[in-house]
Amino acid sequence: MRWVLLLLVASGLWWAAPPVHAEARAAEAGRVAFIGVPGLLWSDVNAQDTPRLWRLAGESGLGSVSVKTVGTLACPYDGWLTVSSGVRSAVGQRCGLPPEPVAQGAGAVVTDVSWLHTTRDGTYAGTLGEAVHAAGQCTAAVGRGAALGLADRAGKVDLYASEPGGLTDWSRCRVLAVDVDTLVRPYLVDGKLPQEPEPLAPERRRALAREADARIGTVLDRLPAGTEIVLAGISDHGSVPHLRVAMWKRAATPSGEAAGEVSGPAVGTNSTRRDDLVVLPDITPTVLAAAGIAAPPTVVGQQWRLGPTTTPADLRRDDLAGVSVRGATGVFFTSFAVVQVSFYVLAYFLLSRRRRLRLIGSAAIVLAAMPVSTYAVNLLPWDRSPYLIPTAVAGVLAITALIATIALCGPWRRDPLGPPAAVAVITAAILVGDLLTGTTLQFNSLMGYTAVVGGRYYGLANIPFALLATSVLTGTAIVAEHLVRAGRQKAAVAVVVGLGVIAMLLAGWPGVGSDFGGVIAFVPGIAVVALLVAGRRVSLLKLAGFCVLGGVLVSAIAVLDFLRPPATQTHLGRFVGQVIDGTFLPMIGRKLGAMLNTMLSPNLMPIVLAGMIFLVFAVLRPGKVSAGAVPRAFTQAPMLRAGLIGALVSGVIGMLVNDSGTAVLSMVVALSVPLVLHAGVRAMASGDAPEQAERSGTPEPSGSGGSPESPGSPGSPPPGDLQPSKI
Repeated sequence: MRWVLLLLVASGLWWAAPPVHAEARAAEAGRVAFIGVPGLLWSDVNAQDTPRLWRLAGESGLGSVSVKTVGTLACPYDGWLTVSSGVRSAVGQRCGLPPEPVAQGAGAVVTDVSWLHTTRDGTYAGTLGEAVHAAGQCTAAVGRGAALGLADRAGKVDLYASEPGGLTDWSRCRVLAVDVDTLVRPYLVDGKLPQEPEPLAPERRRALAREADARIGTVLDRLPAGTEIVLAGISDHGSVPHLRVAMWKRAATPSGEAAGEVSGPAVGTNSTRRDDLVVLPDITPTVLAAAGIAAPPTVVGQQWRLGPTTTPADLRRDDLAGVSVRGATGVFFTSFAVVQVSFYVLAYFLLSRRRRLRLIGSAAIVLAAMPVSTYAVNLLPWDRSPYLIPTAVAGVLAITALIATIALCGPWRRDPLGPPAAVAVITAAILVGDLLTGTTLQFNSLMGYTAVVGGRYYGLANIPFALLATSVLTGTAIVAEHLVRAGRQKAAVAVVVGLGVIAMLLAGWPGVGSDFGGVIAFVPGIAVVALLVAGRRVSLLKLAGFCVLGGVLVSAIAVLDFLRPPATQTHLGRFVGQVIDGTFLPMIGRKLGAMLNTMLSPNLMPIVLAGMIFLVFAVLRPGKVSAGAVPRAFTQAPMLRAGLIGALVSGVIGMLVNDSGTAVLSMVVALSVPLVLHAGVRAMASGDAPEQAERSGTPEPSGSGGSPESPGSPGSPPPGDLQPSKI
């Protein structure tokens, strides 16, 4: 076990380590200009309509910026406020453009800054400007957004002009910001960005892009030689979130003409663990580092870094894939819920008549194979198809059929536990492989996460966690069943604990899974399965203790992450920093609100209700609901019941400690219940269950071949026999 832990530590550190030159940037002193272009998309940038941006792209590192702040959409005010703060920030109401500053000599004062300090999501307004002033440097801003971005904690900007022509001295200050808001103004209504703004005609959008390009060209012509340029589209412009443009021209990069399709090194960051993706808070430390100024400790963003070559075409495709997946997830989850509920209705109808048992068993395996197929489909280049979502869904169905075929037709098919074990192993293998290779399969997947939503950019998301925990606990329980039958109960417990702990560490380790709530939920599930396999009872008090143990363990992991240099920390370590400085409560409140909102989800709750109702009544009234299929499965394989209970424990706790809430439990039910039902149906069809159980649907102790004291042996109750006040 020791070498496994060392391997995990090395893996986590390898994924977390940024390029060496990112640290060295803080020691360099120079001149930097940040050009914020709210609403700018890579689809707006081309050689014909935006020649200055196209030329700049040919001289720069290229990437996409996820402009997620606090809500679903980021208005220009939120975007500039986040740049000013170095953390995700928002005004807290439907917003539009930043406020117009009040002139004060050659500079200006943004009066909103003092008010923002009293709000929940604007507490750190002025952090960027304050750091520049603390370093003895001045700030120059062009446009109202730039003034907010560079204002200090008192709201002061040293030089200010509303238009580029109004700024007479472009070389006085080493830190300059320019707001080019041309692309978003036509979408505003009464100065605010509406929830559903009217879309613009393509030609009108192109005209706006040409106007913005001309203003950017004016700025570029006036910048002193050797100025480092950071350009980003820092907000949304409509009702659909997008990835926006990010360009980074280093001071030493020579100017030149860009002919044809341009390419450049990808701009990424440790915040996203992606080569070509950054987030808004990353702009703050990047600007400060270019000026040779250290970022304040409250800044959670990370400096930009350069990676492999990319092109605007690649980045346009990334945005299209993310937007398409986001738009399709609602329909997909609704369809998945309909299929799940229909399956349980059909299973009830057929099982009550003892008809089509093999059909029900096969359908259960197909249903259980579908969730992991939504990740495996990213092994295929569906994002290059002209019909993105139809191609992705077709790929999901094809891979589902392949996994189900392997499970149902392999040499293990003769054992009722064989197909469920195959699905569990394949699911766990795909998810573990994804964790060890940078989670490229969960990214832009129908049951994963997308950068346009901005909830997570790497690591193990909540739904994949539910599938990983369920597959590992179910799979190890099936292995334990065979070991217990062979009289090797201690080995069975060791398998459950050993493989469970490895999966749990992968789920929570910084830079691999980085899942805070997943560890808290995984530990009780492992402990429950292990105790039930050992034939011990599990009380509510013990369960509470396991939850506390999970919290202590993930806290220790987070503290270890926090002790590393800031540039290598993940959100686990940054959360510890927020706890220390007392700024964690707003984040906790947002996650709690998100969890509660999922409780009534029309896409997820039907899966939980249908699966749990079927499971409960299949146990309580087996003769009417499932013809005794589920009790037969537990009688034939008592350890399978242990795996199911452990998975449900992890699902319930995961629902309560993760912001995805019901999504966690719904996926546990969607995977575990069909696998149990298949085992029971197969036991019925093969006549393995005792005759008395076949007539009444009531389970009897199974002669599993273990020792007289082992669970499942004749004359002994199944492990962890349920009692009042027991689990």
